[in-house]
Amino acid sequence: MTTEALPAQAAGTFALGGDLTVNRLGYGSMQLTGPGVWGPPKDEQEAIRVLRRSIELGVNFIDTADSYGPAVAEPLIAKALKPYADDLVIATKGGLTRTGPNEWPPVGRPEYLRQEAEMSLRWLGLETIDLYQLHRVDPQVPLEDQVGELKKLQDEGKIRHIGLSEVTIQQVQQAQKVAEIVSVQNLFNLTDRSAEKLLDWSTEQGIAFIPWFPLATGSLAKEGSPLTELSKKHDATPAQLALAWLLKRSPVMLPIPGTSTVAHLEDNMHGAEIELTDAEFADLSAIA
Repeated sequence: MTTEALPAQAAGTFALGGDLTVNRLGYGSMQLTGPGVWGPPKDEQEAIRVLRRSIELGVNFIDTADSYGPAVAEPLIAKALKPYADDLVIATKGGLTRTGPNEWPPVGRPEYLRQEAEMSLRWLGLETIDLYQLHRVDPQVPLEDQVGELKKLQDEGKIRHIGLSEVTIQQVQQAQKVAEIVSVQNLFNLTDRSAEKLLDWSTEQGIAFIPWFPLATGSLAKEGSPLTELSKKHDATPAQLALAWLLKRSPVMLPIPGTSTVAHLEDNMHGAEIELTDAEFADLSAIA
């Protein structure tokens, strides 16, 4: 099969945790749920088609969470993709509970995190979760206790690798005293680079950086803007250029653009095939 048939392969690879090689452009499953990330999708069959098409396009890294729905995205992944391909890496998250649409209270009590991991294993139909991420640090619970419970699950063989989401460098360093941390997942895109210091540090450490909300382009995509003009030059969409910029920004970057339609998925995946020159990368970096 050619790279043209599998555009996600054009992104290159990264060895997650040193032993799980994934194509750097993955898929995030949050948008497979209802409005407010609450309830089932509007079209379950389209959601299943999206998941299956992502694999056909070369995706072998899928990010999800028990709180997406809740308990909607994980069962959909199992329904669409089991039996799983040997090279498919599924990352999920725990540490948030749901009280309604767009409501995400953090709960990091060890017994709750264990319950979430056990349920994710059941929903996904797995014996071991490749990457389990603390979705948010609960300020009411010592971080050592939260990561410590994930370490226990890792020692029991239920988790292969541990990651963190929405954290600072100091929090990662604190967590590293308890367990090896192989990934961080923070908000980062062309227009919001608040996690730039964490990204640079992760790059130095060889820790995967999974940017959530990677496609935000906002006013940069308006007619006549440098992003729009560069899009025309590459015969690409602003979203594709945003992904190309992320992939060039750091070798540890693993973007996971999400969508609920096959057409949008296919559009996103071709972003991996765009090669920005150093000058184009600098121009995009400067305009945001």
